[in-house]
Amino acid sequence: MLTLADIEAARERLSGAVYETPCAYSQTLSDLTRTQCFVKLENLQMTGSFKERGAANLLLQLSAAERAQGVVTASAGNHGLAVAFHGARLGIPVTIVMPEGAPLIKLTSARRYGAEVILHGTNFDEAYARAREITDGGGGVFVHPFNDLRVIAGQATIGLELAEQQPDLDAVVVAVGGGGLAAGVALGVKARRPGVRVIGVEATALPAMVRALEAGQPVRLPAAPTIADGIAVRQVGDLTLDLVRKHVDDVVTVSEEELANAILLLLEIEKTVVEGAGAAPLAALVNRPLGLAGARVVLVLSGGNIDVTMLSRIIERGLVKDGRLVRVGVVLHDRPGALSRLTALIAEDRANILQIDHHRAFSSTAIGDTEVELTLETSGREQIDRLLTRLVSAGYRVEERPR
Repeated sequence: MLTLADIEAARERLSGAVYETPCAYSQTLSDLTRTQCFVKLENLQMTGSFKERGAANLLLQLSAAERAQGVVTASAGNHGLAVAFHGARLGIPVTIVMPEGAPLIKLTSARRYGAEVILHGTNFDEAYARAREITDGGGGVFVHPFNDLRVIAGQATIGLELAEQQPDLDAVVVAVGGGGLAAGVALGVKARRPGVRVIGVEATALPAMVRALEAGQPVRLPAAPTIADGIAVRQVGDLTLDLVRKHVDDVVTVSEEELANAILLLLEIEKTVVEGAGAAPLAALVNRPLGLAGARVVLVLSGGNIDVTMLSRIIERGLVKDGRLVRVGVVLHDRPGALSRLTALIAEDRANILQIDHHRAFSSTAIGDTEVELTLETSGREQIDRLLTRLVSAGYRVEERPR
């Protein structure tokens, strides 16, 4: 279906059009995962994701008549951004159908690149159906986000780069949505390094590739929410399924909590912002028995287009999970100086008070008492336990609030 010559031609075609991203070593992630861990920073592409490779490779092969007609695509965001950016660069009119819940950063960026954006449906598949209706009505050439050999060949250039950047590579861990990235990376890297293991990662909420591999054909799954919107695909392609079956060694799934924690780890450790799909490889390496201890492993960080509001929620939840944010309820006698004495005890333990709420009318405490709820910033679980012990020893009724 695709040969090394096809992938090399794609790489030549993309020269100067897309960024050959670095593949950086991370000592901290290596220690955390007991591997030699490298990160392929596809989130550094101009539009923030690997999708530029496949989109540009396809657009560059359109005829003059097709370019004049314009292109139409469906996207949860990143593919649409890539088509919009390279369409503008090549003078090709672009129409993108996105789900109504597409991240704001992806929506506004696509419009900034000059694309016409149509919001339709609650998920990628409904947006895809609408885009097909437009092209069937003569509205332009359809650019499939993953199930097209030209797109897959573009994504496969990542594999060629990895084989050169890490010649002693043992394994690549890569996100799976429709399957174009995983298929392409596997094709590219194994064309040069046949012994490299390629492991795909899906969100547990939408394991479309896992189900397709089990069934031997694409399976349409029910819609489900996931923070990894970039891989929220209900049905994989027939081309990508065939390539994944032949060239990808395993496909695993990760939970929403694991994805969120991986986003936070990459932000704190690597100072790298990734979206849910981009964090999926690290989530798998940290939480699944992949058999890669001591191996030289590359995580493909496929994209970094995450809304700051989503990132803020992930950071706060991560801090709570790590014990660096905690809420406690304390019952006080409602008298002058009571709150001052409480805060002094907290200050002695070097915890930082972020918020205080008093509950009088809406509290089960006795008349004359008040319940105070405090949000505290701490260094972790050990400090929380020490502080709670100190408050109880001082005679306070204390309750740690659930997350």
